[in-house]
Amino acid sequence: MEPGQDINLNSPNKAVGVDGAGSLDMPAHVEGGAMGSSNPLPPGLTEEEAEELRTELAKVEDEIITLRQVLAAKERHSTELKRKLGLSPLVELKQNLSKTLQDVQTSNAYKKTQETLSQAGQKTTAALSTMSTAIRKGLGDMRNSATFKSFEDKMGNLKYKVVGPKGNGEATSETETTPTQENPPF
Repeated sequence: MEPGQDINLNSPNKAVGVDGAGSLDMPAHVEGGAMGSSNPLPPGLTEEEAEELRTELAKVEDEIITLRQVLAAKERHSTELKRKLGLSPLVELKQNLSKTLQDVQTSNAYKKTQETLSQAGQKTTAALSTMSTAIRKGLGDMRNSATFKSFEDKMGNLKYKVVGPKGNGEATSETETTPTQENPPF
């Protein structure tokens, strides 16, 4: 391996010098003598056919290296254009998230879920309303029942016995309605 050669296998500069000069050195396994006579030929393949295949392989690998270089240059150019336009990675992420959210909201699954939840909310509201009406009616019926009336009368009698006639809100004299030292409001 040459000094300064990029060894990262995921790099677009793989097998290309770091200086970017574009040296298209062939990998050792493709160069002429590496696969030549030392490797046995597959059955049914002549030496001439093998040499043609090696040449074609070398050309394809050269094209791959060239395409990686072109792709890397285009990515750098794209990054520079985005920088000039003020499109930072954060802005791009924000735009992507907005688009994704919009796509989700327009999807059939989202619409069906939203419709189902809306219907569930309406049914819950109706059920709570019905339950509230039933409770109010039940309490009204209970208040009008003979048992509750009897209880209310007994409580009224007890109040009268404890507080006396002034507990009914009837004033017997003006001093009873005006708080004084002898008659505090508490």
